Amino acid sequence: MLEIAVRRRQGAFQLDVTLAAGAGVTALFGPSGSGKTSVANMVAGLSRPEQGRIALDGRPLFDAAAGLDLPPERRRIGYVFQEGRLFPHLSVRANLGFGLHRVPAAERAVPFDDVVAVLGIEALLERRPARLSGGEKQRVAIGRALLTSPRLLLMDEPLAALDAARKAEILPFIATLSRHFATPILYVSHSMDEVLQLADSLALMQNGRVAAHGAVEDLLARPELARLTGRGHAGAVLRASVVAHDDAAGITRLSFSGGPLLVARSPLAPGQRVRVRIAARDVALALDPPGRVSIQNCLPARVVRVGPAEDGLVDVLLDCGGARLWSQITPQARDHLDLRPGQPLHALIKAATIAAGDIAATEGAMPCASPSPRRT
Repeated sequence: MLEIAVRRRQGAFQLDVTLAAGAGVTALFGPSGSGKTSVANMVAGLSRPEQGRIALDGRPLFDAAAGLDLPPERRRIGYVFQEGRLFPHLSVRANLGFGLHRVPAAERAVPFDDVVAVLGIEALLERRPARLSGGEKQRVAIGRALLTSPRLLLMDEPLAALDAARKAEILPFIATLSRHFATPILYVSHSMDEVLQLADSLALMQNGRVAAHGAVEDLLARPELARLTGRGHAGAVLRASVVAHDDAAGITRLSFSGGPLLVARSPLAPGQRVRVRIAARDVALALDPPGRVSIQNCLPARVVRVGPAEDGLVDVLLDCGGARLWSQITPQARDHLDLRPGQPLHALIKAATIAAGDIAATEGAMPCASPSPRRT
């Protein structure tokens, strides 16, 4: 358990953060300047709070009242930055060895061969950083941090400098780390796509404070938090499991508490438990079941709440078999349907609008197949 209760003034900016992060991946999400990296640097010992306390598994790392401030090298925290920061004159093997040899042999809890296998960098060991892609460099940087046998792994927007293809390459590897190595991760990001793929819990940062903290699916299903998560990201996150694939149709069948759900072909294996994001703008509403229609998902639901019009859209919160769905419609559509709480209706969702990037494994499993080859 990571416990943070710190305050620091940086010019006109006041940082005042209280947060408790447990096992798994906790994402710090917010716009640039909200204080995300400042928090990570304080946890790592790279900057000092003016007041407060930071503790990891009950062990204080910083305590202003007690005059305690452990130096970074004594905190046993691995840090992965936006750039890999590899030693250019050393091979991948030697870069990894640098992390390994910082820890006494008796305290090494993470095996070298295990890290190499999980990160898929066997073929890279004799290369130097100049011969690596951006995604490969970050995988090596992550491996080096893991080989310090950290009690906590900090990742400060590690994919920010990568293009979409390299991000898609590295995300599945990061998704396995916390569970495979039993290492909690504090992940700094301003990308909601990364949060969906990686995080177990989410802390929304605004103006130097944690505005909301909780499970990813709970926070993303709350319309009142759309101003923090980004209205363009508005939508529900469902817990589901992969049932089967239809390769000929390019479709994957999922199952959740509201019934079957067809989505675009996913690379995850049948039986895998997943988290699925359904954008509010992709959920249409019908009072009566449609007849012959191209939309393949027609889910019985009930209206929970109808919000006021904002930016030309109305937020409609739905209950679908105990799961929450979220739809955004125009005020004209709301009036036409005469929507009100408790009203039964049908939520219509095109399968093609739920793409592979909207589906994330919740058990740390690697994909069984990839829609595009990964560079090694």
